[in-house]
Amino acid sequence: MSHEGRKDIHNSDTPVVCQACEVRHQGICGALDAQQLMRLSKHTIRRKVKGGEELHRGGESSERCSNIMNGVAKLSKLMSDGRQQIVGLQFAPDMVGRTFDSDNSVSVEAATDVQLCSFPRSVVEEIMADVPEMEHRLHLQKSKELDEARDWMLTLGRKSAAEKLASFLFLLASHVDPEHPTSKGAMTIVLPMKRSDIADFLGLTIETISRQLTNLRKRGLIELKDRRTIEISDMEKLLAASEQDLSK
Repeated sequence: MSHEGRKDIHNSDTPVVCQACEVRHQGICGALDAQQLMRLSKHTIRRKVKGGEELHRGGESSERCSNIMNGVAKLSKLMSDGRQQIVGLQFAPDMVGRTFDSDNSVSVEAATDVQLCSFPRSVVEEIMADVPEMEHRLHLQKSKELDEARDWMLTLGRKSAAEKLASFLFLLASHVDPEHPTSKGAMTIVLPMKRSDIADFLGLTIETISRQLTNLRKRGLIELKDRRTIEISDMEKLLAASEQDLSK
């Protein structure tokens, strides 16, 4: 693993909590040196949120933002008549919450158990003013999220049911390890959501999800270890399946 760009890799002054963080160098904190990390850590709270618990309620302001250290969070929007739609997923080292804006209409819920590193929004903004590279990293992170949202619009709008499910599984697998987001070969993943939530996210029925899982299994792309655990035989073949409908 390359240590290029890690300002504090051999610096014993780095806070212990930061030394143990597995995703710091992929997130916005990777731009900070030991002294700056110490400044941020004085205001930092580490917490674990159980799957199903709310991280942020849409429409409410928040004075804190958090880095996801591990786990999966789901983003949803609530309509005026009570209907709710899952509109995205977040993984490590994504940031929950916004800087420079406390209002967020999207609700965030832990899809699995999630570990968070949380800090006051005002402190992050102050440090960004002193460390432009930190703001640059946040900009790149948000640009990546925007690109992924646009790709998902294509998935939902144009792809077949088989392609949608293959795209979803590839999305999960490519975020299993933040150090290696483009892993090849075989990989085992655990579905972070119930099939009803997956169906909601993909705009499909639960029955269609079950049929397409069977379809992907028959094509030799996956093995169903149990109801939530899936072994992907080859990531490159799964990616190809997400763009080529062979279900008919």
